[in-house]
Amino acid sequence: MVGATGDEADVIAACFEESAALKRAFVAEALPRLVKAARMTVETLKRGGTLLFFGNGGSAADAQHLAAEFVNRFRLERAPLAALALTTDTSALTAIANDREFGEVFARQVEALGKPGDLAFALSTSGKSRNVLRGVEAARARGLKTVGLTGEGGGPLAALVDLALVVPSRSTARIQEVHLAIGHALCEVVDRAFARPEVTSEAAGRRPERAGRARRSGGGTSR
Repeated sequence: MVGATGDEADVIAACFEESAALKRAFVAEALPRLVKAARMTVETLKRGGTLLFFGNGGSAADAQHLAAEFVNRFRLERAPLAALALTTDTSALTAIANDREFGEVFARQVEALGKPGDLAFALSTSGKSRNVLRGVEAARARGLKTVGLTGEGGGPLAALVDLALVVPSRSTARIQEVHLAIGHALCEVVDRAFARPEVTSEAAGRRPERAGRARRSGGGTSR
């Protein structure tokens, strides 16, 4: 077995400390906007709307991860909810990129699949990705509400969306970790809004150690 050197241990510990500190700093400043995002999400789903998620690279992976949590479930048993990741259909993505341009890969899908009353989540750590910005523009043109998840400064994305969740960091990795925490927090709220009454009551009264066992046995789609 290869043992960790002091340098390795310091690097690993620093990663966790930075991530935890950034999450605390973000929620301390942005909690009212997070609550608003949660309410927008619940209201959209209760009206029969669909959640659309899109982003590039690691943000694309986060988009499909979060969409899957809504379609399946997060922690509590409930009905499936309508959510789409616009990052997963390789035929559509490559056809649009080839016949038009890569900047249109999300906008074209929003034009085809989005409808008034839906909610679009645009993920971009820089807030500058052209295809993400175009996706938001298409969403707004079709009457969708928009939420942007981005990093320090917000970039053009923060000014374009209805609600911006801006993580105060320039580190792509740390920003993405907070974005995932944001997504999971929204999933928690949605689960409680749509879970069967007996499931919600059981969760409210469950002791922490039992909650931990329940999370390991059934919580979260992506493991």
